[in-house]
Amino acid sequence: MNARRGLVLAVVALTLAAAGTLARGGGPGTGEPNAAGDKGVAAVNAAAAAAAAAGAERPGGCTVIDRRFNLYAVELPKDPVTNQIRLGYGLTPESASYPGPLIEMIEGQCFAITLYNQVPVATLEALRTDPNHPVGVSLHTHGVKYTQMSDGTVHSNSFVPPGGSRTYIWYAQPRNTTTGAQGTAGYWWYHDHVGGGPHGTPGIASGLFGGVVVRRQGDPRPDRTYVLAFGDRQTINLRRSSEADTCDEQNPVPGPTCVVAKVGEKVEFLVIGIGNDMHTFHVHGHSWADTRTGVIDGSKQLVDSVPIIDNKTVGPGDTFGARVIAGESVGPGHWMLHCHMQFHSDLGMSTTFHVLDQNGAMTAHAGHAPANPVQAAPAGGGQDATAHGNHG
Repeated sequence: MNARRGLVLAVVALTLAAAGTLARGGGPGTGEPNAAGDKGVAAVNAAAAAAAAAGAERPGGCTVIDRRFNLYAVELPKDPVTNQIRLGYGLTPESASYPGPLIEMIEGQCFAITLYNQVPVATLEALRTDPNHPVGVSLHTHGVKYTQMSDGTVHSNSFVPPGGSRTYIWYAQPRNTTTGAQGTAGYWWYHDHVGGGPHGTPGIASGLFGGVVVRRQGDPRPDRTYVLAFGDRQTINLRRSSEADTCDEQNPVPGPTCVVAKVGEKVEFLVIGIGNDMHTFHVHGHSWADTRTGVIDGSKQLVDSVPIIDNKTVGPGDTFGARVIAGESVGPGHWMLHCHMQFHSDLGMSTTFHVLDQNGAMTAHAGHAPANPVQAAPAGGGQDATAHGNHG
């Protein structure tokens, strides 16, 4: 087992983000609730701290910890449009972003992730929907295996008070035909489950979420992975319209607001549904196989039975992966990526998949069409012939 694991490269990659561009705001909390005499909250926080000190249990099958790393929850600058509180996870406090770093695992691996809560007490108190709810954040994941001590909930005392830390253990259980275990390979997500309320709703809405990919040995690997969370207020990664696509034409830096790849690169999208609405994920000029890996590899019967799609529905809590080859047959350019519920895209739930040429250069494009083409027509009355391509 150890020899096999030695062949596996344990990867914990940032979500192709220029995470350093999101400056950290605020500092570590004091760890004490501000509400005077709130003994119930203080008791719950103390219990959480005691449980954290006791250490997390390993789920069955996790015999060796393959990777240990830290994750930090911090406050980020407020939303520039709504002035809403923004939080983020990061492998360092300075690299925190929303979504947080992509966490990749191989079936059979076991990770120990220590979460440090550096969100100020006042910020967490402002998120609370109930004054008796404890202040804190947590780490709750979908898909992989963990014990209740790593559940990241209030009722299991598995959360982190301000200024504290806690280690969560995740196990990517492999498929086992003898026991009937289906395995954990797939596209998942992690998120807060405590901030603001028992389900972490304000915490998620503030930015405490990220993607998890569990692969099987031999799965094809992408060149790039982007995590895209489709959520309320018609947002992609809590942003919409111009805020959702900030790619610099001269120096596009991959990240949550710059979806970019060179023509021919294998690009993986991990799509997450957050909030309360249904959405659809659609990308222009590209399609993918609707399989676990996004790739078809097998017999002719299997190949013929797998649908090829370019639009897929995602609801709250849903996750799926889509694998495309950037610019395959269609070439470089600027391709719309949006929700195909029409009023959602009309309200700004859209970004752009920028495909660079072989030299890594971004092709020219005219951007948005005029709001009123008639008014924008030449003085002679002719039709405005400016091409605006596929950029939304």
